[in-house]
Amino acid sequence: QVQLVESGGGLVQAGGSLRLSCAASGSIFSINAMGWYRQAPGNQRELVASVTSGGSTNYADFVKGRFTISRDDAKNTVYLQMNSLKPEDTAVYYCNMQLKTAAWRYNANYWGKGTLVTVSS
Repeated sequence: QVQLVESGGGLVQAGGSLRLSCAASGSIFSINAMGWYRQAPGNQRELVASVTSGGSTNYADFVKGRFTISRDDAKNTVYLQMNSLKPEDTAVYYCNMQLKTAAWRYNANYWGKGTLVTVSS
């Protein structure tokens, strides 16, 4: 089975930085899009950033200029560098990947269990 595991979350003061990582394991054939989503209490899950296999990136307006998404296909890993963090960035951050497995070579979405980011004021 394919499994996505996030890491790098934690407590940071406003204005600080964190780097999230998400590594996929299993019989992966290829990974198309990778992305980060977040969900705070009382809110719906929202897209933070995404990156295609070609390297095209997309960012939510509320993180533009502060966050950077990148990928390392050799490691089946996606990163989210978060700078100038604000208290409103506090949320559980989820990793998402659109990938093909060796047994099922059609794109399907996989999710990690999430990592908590808490930004204090």
